[in-house]
Amino acid sequence: MSVDHSSGKPTAIAPRPYLPPVARTSPAQPVDESTFHLARMIADSATRFADRPATRVEGSDGSWQVDDYPTFHAKILGLARALVARGLQPGDRVMVFSNNRPEWSVCDLGALSAGLIVVPVFATSTAAQVRHILTDSGARLAFVAGQREADLLGQACGDDVTVDAISFDPVPGLASVADLLAEDNAAYADEVAARVAAGRPEDVATIVYTSGTTGIAKGVMLTHGGFGNQLAAIDDCWDFQPEDHSVCFLPLAHSLERMWTFHLFHCGCQNTYCPNPKKIGELLPKAQPTLLVSVPMLFEKVMAGATEKASGAAARQTMEWALRVGGQCQRAYRKGKQPALYWRSQLPLADKLVLSKIRQAVGGSKTLMVSGGAPLRREVEEFFSAAGILLGQGYGLTESGPMMTIYRNNNYKLGTVGFVIKGSDLSIADGGEILVRGGSVMKGYWNNPEATAAAIRDGWLHTGDVGYVDPEGFVTITDRMKDIIVTANGKNVAPQAVEAALMADPIFEQTVVVGDARPCLVAVVQPSRDGWKTLADELGLADDPQQLTRNPTVVEALRARVSKLTEELAHHEQVRGVVLANDRITMASGLVTSTMKLKRRDIEKVFAKEIEQLYAELRRTRRR
Repeated sequence: MSVDHSSGKPTAIAPRPYLPPVARTSPAQPVDESTFHLARMIADSATRFADRPATRVEGSDGSWQVDDYPTFHAKILGLARALVARGLQPGDRVMVFSNNRPEWSVCDLGALSAGLIVVPVFATSTAAQVRHILTDSGARLAFVAGQREADLLGQACGDDVTVDAISFDPVPGLASVADLLAEDNAAYADEVAARVAAGRPEDVATIVYTSGTTGIAKGVMLTHGGFGNQLAAIDDCWDFQPEDHSVCFLPLAHSLERMWTFHLFHCGCQNTYCPNPKKIGELLPKAQPTLLVSVPMLFEKVMAGATEKASGAAARQTMEWALRVGGQCQRAYRKGKQPALYWRSQLPLADKLVLSKIRQAVGGSKTLMVSGGAPLRREVEEFFSAAGILLGQGYGLTESGPMMTIYRNNNYKLGTVGFVIKGSDLSIADGGEILVRGGSVMKGYWNNPEATAAAIRDGWLHTGDVGYVDPEGFVTITDRMKDIIVTANGKNVAPQAVEAALMADPIFEQTVVVGDARPCLVAVVQPSRDGWKTLADELGLADDPQQLTRNPTVVEALRARVSKLTEELAHHEQVRGVVLANDRITMASGLVTSTMKLKRRDIEKVFAKEIEQLYAELRRTRRR
């Protein structure tokens, strides 16, 4: 524990012997957190990296549309002048409601250069969610991607709320970003320059509305200096070069992708935008990024895809052999040793037949590949490690800036989320809750001092996550405090560990363990589309998910499957029955957040009838 019991206040864990900063060869301007401002950062990069590409997106004809840093910055300043011309004042809020595209970043950094506060909105948001963000933030202007977003914004406003809208794509009746950039607003250049110069690190840069898995979304205020703290922490561990490039796959409304994009521009790297996340599998091999930051779902899908392709006995044996060879070699390399000749001699063939194809699925070899935003299973880490790619983990919350932990290529431990970033302190409170303080922690919740006081106490942000720090300083997250299941027998169960065991089977797309105040655990399970086909083939049934969901043979087959998957867990952690969900646990249904987190309590409510029926059946079975 790290609690001063005499005062009841948490104290920082004694810091691990911190590694010296990496040897820096990057031409990026070193971050000075005492003066940092994102508008000045991008202005410096436009000069420093004048010959480098900044943004890239695939055009409708398949060719790349590229803006270099000077062109990118010229658009940013042009947008800033247009916003000032429209009477927007420093501190005013503007929304960005769009999928990923270069215009998103132009409007983001353009608004910041005008001294405004940017309020990102997930492209998957409903009209009700947009209305809440619009009214709570008091946004004066909204950027929308196109007609769909403009219509949703109109529904959100209704008759009692108004906001000016500007579109990326042409929309009848709306001015477009292209229109704004075509305006002659040279008269406002000095005012924009003055606002950039006057910007302070403590100024709020953005209000990011949390996913709201347990209630109404709250606006997290993150400052320019907080982002500077994050960039400095990455610079301390990695030496990215302008030749490195990344794919912008996670929504830019996600604080991790947003911070990562800022860091790319700080380093003079190229950012390739993925407007349609469903096409990421096609984009990665074409873009060949050297850097990739995503959530576990992407990496799970790559692993599941490789497993499903190796469906025949011979192909499956070849893949298992290649992963075994790669795994043995990589484990030796991680210890600083040469693999045994027996394994080393097989590696070229294993790489040719299997491992190189895994690397190609994520766009080739990587300088850095990070998973964050949700727990990553150890099997997925080992899978990519065997293929010669280190898939590391980071950890954080929107409220922490977002990054709280990090790792290095020469200092990591699989199964952990790395070590606390430089400039931050971490503490483990009674009950195992992780607390953090540091320069990137949020300024507070917008217009919500009560929630701010509840989240930040005695200077410590209470994360709501449970975990521990090992003797080497590596952090492991075990669960969310509010997700802990206490069975009727008084046994505490961390559901994420059980769900990780279930998700080891590629047949499942979503799993949610239930059992609070119950005699045993059951699970709501949703097979993937390919999973349904696998089930149908195995059982000799028609591939019709609607029919399969109601078929007792299918239910029993899945029950046996989850029983097998959890048989090595403690008795009270084993899953005794299943409720089938046929494509009902989705963002469209409101059961998955925009950041792809499951709304556990809502899922339990939606399937309450089926869960009650299952427990009743289990009681009858036990009495027989």
